[in-house]
Amino acid sequence: MLPTDLLMHRQNGEEIIPKRLKIDRGTSDLAIELINYFQSAVGKTQGVLERQLTDFEGDSTDYRVKRGLAYILKSSFCTFEVVSPLEPQMLRERVFSLAAKSVSSRESTQITLSKIADELTQELEREVLLEQVRNGLYADLSENKILTVFDAPTAPDLLNRYNLSQVQGVFYKASQLVLNAHRNVPGEYKLLFRYLKLFQLMAYIEGDADHGFTITIDGPTSLFNPSTRYGLAIAKLIPALLHVTKWSLSSILQTRDAYTNAWKTGRFTLNSECGLVSHYPPGKPYDSMLEASFADKWDALKSGWALEREVDLIPIPGSVMIPDFRLVHSDGRTFLLEIVGYWRPEYLQKKFSQVRRAGRDDLILAISERLNLEKAGVKLNDVPARIVWFKDKLLPKAVLAVMD
Repeated sequence: MLPTDLLMHRQNGEEIIPKRLKIDRGTSDLAIELINYFQSAVGKTQGVLERQLTDFEGDSTDYRVKRGLAYILKSSFCTFEVVSPLEPQMLRERVFSLAAKSVSSRESTQITLSKIADELTQELEREVLLEQVRNGLYADLSENKILTVFDAPTAPDLLNRYNLSQVQGVFYKASQLVLNAHRNVPGEYKLLFRYLKLFQLMAYIEGDADHGFTITIDGPTSLFNPSTRYGLAIAKLIPALLHVTKWSLSSILQTRDAYTNAWKTGRFTLNSECGLVSHYPPGKPYDSMLEASFADKWDALKSGWALEREVDLIPIPGSVMIPDFRLVHSDGRTFLLEIVGYWRPEYLQKKFSQVRRAGRDDLILAISERLNLEKAGVKLNDVPARIVWFKDKLLPKAVLAVMD
């Protein structure tokens, strides 16, 4: 994502309109030129690259666009590393300690560096050159780090990432976001809700998988102390949302007037027809090796029950529960299977609270024997679900037994 100083938004009344580049020949040529700069800088210092980029910006009026594209390339596609045969911090400590014993001069500096090189040659039992000491002193500064890897994107990929980053920047100052995820494939909902949890967003969820969900997310400026970090978390959710087929959102923003410094209200809307492209990977077929192993074993079992991965979601007031599998028999019977193998007490408390609030009679809980439920304060005597215990692997026959 882009830092605040590289965001380019305009306001039409209360409507916030972020800058978006057309993907045409002109912008593609610009992107290719920048990508070539980075490609040719592999093996060189970040300082050399920065100077080249400054010359490339020149005094053109679109310098912020160029700088924004370069920022994305640096932050998302580059690996800068400290390249030095000697540890820089150790070198500085030794050089500064020895230099403090003499009057500073060009000659004394040369003598100090030479002495350190000789000492390290003896200690390391290999030749350490004076130039290695000189070059290693500040090798860990940003400008001296070496561009070791550049995973070059295509021009459209870079431009799409830029447009997405401009839109994400809108949410840095959001006070509220209301997201309507219309009827979609259940697996898409599941991916979205997992990202909500991953980014620790405070969300209130209403609805169901048949009609869709309304998700209300409190923004960073609705908190007692507005948090840029929380705004970034909301912004990170947007690429995940792009994997959902049909959705719309509206947000209220709090921004400062550039001239009066007074707070003013803005509004921003977005929907699934926005044309933005996500760089997040689509959801994995399985969340863990345990789930994948169970599915493989089930497929080899001729039981009359089909195992489905894209399952229904169970609505709970203010939240939603997403079972791992659904089991469907040819005679119409169905069960939902949730595997509980995660150990954190907070997770276990929330999980079993969801099970109680769901009040389903078709839910099976597969619980790892390695979990310390007592320590987490979880009691199973009032859990309205069928229980299967497992150790390292969840066996299909154990699940079949509780269904029958």
